[in-house]
Amino acid sequence: MPNKVVIRFLDGRIERGYTADFQPHKEIFHLVVKGEGQDRSLAIKMANLKAVFFVKELHGMDKERPVVKRSFTDLKDQKLLGKKVEVEFTDGEILSGITLGYSPQRRGFFFTPIDPESNNERIFAILSAVKDIRFHD
Repeated sequence: MPNKVVIRFLDGRIERGYTADFQPHKEIFHLVVKGEGQDRSLAIKMANLKAVFFVKELHGMDKERPVVKRSFTDLKDQKLLGKKVEVEFTDGEILSGITLGYSPQRRGFFFTPIDPESNNERIFAILSAVKDIRFHD
């Protein structure tokens, strides 16, 4: 079953579509973009990416929903499986989440946003696009 993804490129471009062959260790995966009358398939090179966002909805959720910035202190009474991580990308964006598998020897890592209302279900951050990673207790 294809995953809904939003692809963020290093140069700021964004593509939205579906992928059935994303694998973090592969150099390329394919993105199917729905078009008017005809879908198109794009070969996506991992080296060109900032991150891959696995999303609930391709074009975001409720635009009227206020943006709520959650912090790890909001989670202090919850039992969490994984490490709390704050990721700062080279473009200045900072995202917080929980990761089960960070390793600096890999291309990147998955993390789950701490905001359960987020449109992002999980994010694959490409380490070459990460400026800083902070782990929290």
